[in-house]
Parts: sequence; structure tokens; C-alpha cells
Amino acid sequence: MAEEIKSLDDLAAVAAEGASEMMEVETAAPREPVRDELGRSYATGKRKDAVARVWIKPGSGKVTVNGKDQDKYFARPVLQLILRQPMQVAGVEGEFDVMATVKGGGLTGQAGAVKHGISKALQLYDPSLRGALKAAGFLTRDSRVVERKKYGKRKARRSFQFSKR
Repeated sequence: MAEEIKSLDDLAAVAAEGASEMMEVETAAPREPVRDELGRSYATGKRKDAVARVWIKPGSGKVTVNGKDQDKYFARPVLQLILRQPMQVAGVEGEFDVMATVKGGGLTGQAGAVKHGISKALQLYDPSLRGALKAAGFLTRDSRVVERKKYGKRKARRSFQFSKR
């Protein structure tokens, strides 16, 4: 930008040149697959107080959570449906084996954490799936957590019962 700008046309030309350089920088970095030496992708998923460590690898679609089959660990059909959502949206149902360890929270939070981890791991394994997973909102961590209890209150916001007399 050492050249002198004498007219509006010169200013427009310099601005267009700078914009084209910025466009080249943005499009020059395609995402690379992230896999370990065993061909797996790893991601951490979180929801409420639950944290899930998730590994995916090509396979037959078997899902293992804390050493148990998903049907045994998450007995409710709704929770099993939550785990299948990322695979259905990405269109790779039955193509990957999932191994997850999850700690903390309750079953619903744990299912959400595993879902988040599967989504992130799929995106790392195959970056072309990122668009579908991002559009469905599966790559965003649901940040809602339980509000803490305040002093002078019965719960977080609930007051003690008021007695007029």
C-alpha cells in the first residue's frame, strides 16, 4: 500500500486488490480429515454435567457406551433415537462403529453428550459432512445447565412460602 492514491478510481482499485487477497486467504484452507494410526476419529461431547469421550471408525454400525451395547445402556427408545440422529442427518447410518465412555449427569444428559461427541467425530473423520451436521445444530454444545441455589431461597428462584398471619 506504498503507492499514492490520487483519485477515487485509484482508491477503488486498491480496495478491490485487497479484497481479492482476502478472498484467496479464506478459500485456501480446506479442512483435512483427523484420524489416528488405527483409522479412528476422537471427539469430546458435552451436555449439562455429562462428558462423553467418543471414538468412531468404519464398521457395521455397532454403538458401545461404557462397555455395554447402546440398547442396554440407554434402555429408553427416545435416548436411542437421540444417538442415531447425527448418523441419519449425515447419511452414514450403519457405516461407523462408535465406542463411547461417558461420565456425569443423568441418562438424558449423557445421551446428549454422546450425540454431540458423535457429531464432532464424524465431522473430523469426513469434513464433507460438516455442512449437514452444522445445519442440524449438532456441532453446537447445548450450554444450558442447572442454575445454582441462592441463599434466602428454597431453590434457585423459588421463595419460601409466605404467611400473612
